[in-house]
Amino acid sequence: MQRELTTLDRWLVEADSMLRTLSRRGASAARPSPAEGHSEAPLSAQQRRHAAGLMRVNHTGEVCAQALYQGQALTARSAGTREEMQEAAQEEIDHLVWCEQRLDELDARPSALNPLFYGVSLALGAAAGAISDKVSLGFVHATEERVANHLREHLQALPADDRKSQLILQQMLEDEERHGENALNAGGQEFPRPVKDVMTRVAKIMTTSSYWV
Repeated sequence: MQRELTTLDRWLVEADSMLRTLSRRGASAARPSPAEGHSEAPLSAQQRRHAAGLMRVNHTGEVCAQALYQGQALTARSAGTREEMQEAAQEEIDHLVWCEQRLDELDARPSALNPLFYGVSLALGAAAGAISDKVSLGFVHATEERVANHLREHLQALPADDRKSQLILQQMLEDEERHGENALNAGGQEFPRPVKDVMTRVAKIMTTSSYWV
């Protein structure tokens, strides 16, 4: 018979997840990268720097996603909501690994600001989960909307020949849109426009800084 995890057990599990998220090579993808098997396009130095900046932003976004889901899983009221968060977090691990692999191929490193963004996102996720499952799931939906918008912008902004990065972001976009829809269908609250606007402005700070640092 499987023992139900205590609060302390869940904290230890999430601490392990945090170390895996923030340490290079700490996580493993369940799915192969969509870019696997595709040849590297000849990119100029400027194009490689730009592609690396965009992929660094997306990698940081996945670090934040892990923290949000982990924080929400810790404070979720129901086991069903907790499982919803954990299932989505697993696919986000795939995204995290794919982005890191692509950064390596572009001779670039993840953002040095990731630990800071992780801590802020973990606190936000835990706070949303502590309010109610409805708010927590609504927060997931609103967050995934913001992420999907960024991914669409990045797909347009990537160098036209960078097929490997495009394939990764396209699969990420499909997954993120599904996560948002699932959260809303599971009972999430639709956030009002002013709240979403604030979330967009906060996300802009993250994307601008992580592109360069």
